[in-house]
Amino acid sequence: MLTFDEWRARSPFYDETHDAVARSVARFVEREVAPHIDRWEAEGELPRSLHAKAAEAGILQLGFPEEYGGLSEGVDIFHGLTQAEELARPGAGGLHASLMTHSMALPPVLRLGSDELKRRIAPPVLAGEKLMALAISEPSGGSDVAALKTSAKRVGDRYVLNGSKTFITSGMRADYFTVAVRTGGPGMGGISLLLVEADSPGFTRTKLDKMGWRCSDTATLYFDNVEVPSENLIGPENEGFLRIVQNFNDERLLMAMQCCAHSRVCLREAAQWALTRETFGKRLVDHQTIRVKLADIALMIEGTQAWVDQCAWMRREGRLTPASAAMLKVQATRTLELAAREAAQVLGGASYITGSKVERIYREVRVNAIGGGSEEIMLDLAGRQLFR
Repeated sequence: MLTFDEWRARSPFYDETHDAVARSVARFVEREVAPHIDRWEAEGELPRSLHAKAAEAGILQLGFPEEYGGLSEGVDIFHGLTQAEELARPGAGGLHASLMTHSMALPPVLRLGSDELKRRIAPPVLAGEKLMALAISEPSGGSDVAALKTSAKRVGDRYVLNGSKTFITSGMRADYFTVAVRTGGPGMGGISLLLVEADSPGFTRTKLDKMGWRCSDTATLYFDNVEVPSENLIGPENEGFLRIVQNFNDERLLMAMQCCAHSRVCLREAAQWALTRETFGKRLVDHQTIRVKLADIALMIEGTQAWVDQCAWMRREGRLTPASAAMLKVQATRTLELAAREAAQVLGGASYITGSKVERIYREVRVNAIGGGSEEIMLDLAGRQLFR
C-alpha cells in the first residue's frame, strides 16, 4: 500500500468527491509548494503569500461555513482527511502545521463567539489575508491546561492580560490569537478564551528554533498589561476548559491522519529506493530483510489508517470519546516512528542527507509524539476514562 489513492478506493468512507479534493490539492502542492519547500525549510517560515494562494485553491476554507467565505456544502470530515494527506506529500510536517493553524484557532470563535466577532475575524482568515493561531501551552506546563497561569482581569469594558505562551505554531506571523487565560479561580473552572490581536500594545513575541517543522514558525508570546476589549471574549467567561478539550479531540484526530500520511511518504521513498538500489549483486528489495521492513511499515499504516477512519466516523456521528482520540494519537505517532526508522534503515546513508524526505520526517517524529498531548499523558487520560 504505497498511496492514499489505493486506500480510498478500498474504503467505504471515500467517494469521487474526495478524489476531486485530492486532485485539486495535489495540483496546488505540485505548483506552489514542491519547488520551494526546501528553501522555506531553510528560511524557517512560509511566505504569507502562500496563504492567499491556498485560499484561491479552496484549501483554507474547506469545511468552514459558507456565510463567512468557507466551503461547507457537501463537505464532510473525510474531505479534510484527504486534504491533509495531499499536503503531506512534500514530506514537511511544518507545511500543514503553519498553513492550517486557523483550523484549530478559528473553530472556537465560530462555535462560541459573538456574531460581530465571527464577521470581523473569519472572512479575512479564510481568505488568507490574516493569519490566526491557537495559544494554549505555557512555559510552566503544556498538557496541564487546568493549571495555566496567564491571567486576564476584567477592568471596566476590557480584560487586562498578563503572562506568556510558548511553542505557539505560526506565533511569529499570526495576526490573531485564540488565547486560553485564567479569568477565575484555580483549576479548570476559571479558564476562558480571548481573541487577542497581534498589534495590541504590550504584546511581544520571540522566535523559537526547532529540530523539525522547520518551515513552520514557532514562538513564545508575552502579554504585558495587554488590553483586550470585552467583546473579544469567546464564549461564556470561566467556561473555556471544555471547549479546549473539544478542540484537542479534533487536533489529535488530525495529527493521527498526518502521521499516517507521512508514514506513507516514508514507505514510498523506501520502496522506490529498494526497487532501484543494488547491493551484493541484486536489488535491495530482493533481500528478504528489506522486504520484511517494508511490509512491517505497511502493516502498521493499514491498521492505523483504519482506526483513523473509524474515529473520523465517530467524530462525524458525535461518538468520538477523548479516550479514543488519545489512544489513536499514540498509535499513529508510534506508526510514524517505526516508518521513519525503518525507511531510514532502508535508505542507509542517503537518509542522513539534508533535503531527503525521510531525513526531514525522522526529525519530526518527536514533535508529533509530544505535541497535542504527549504519549504518557494520552495513555494516562485513556486509562483514567476506561478503567474507573
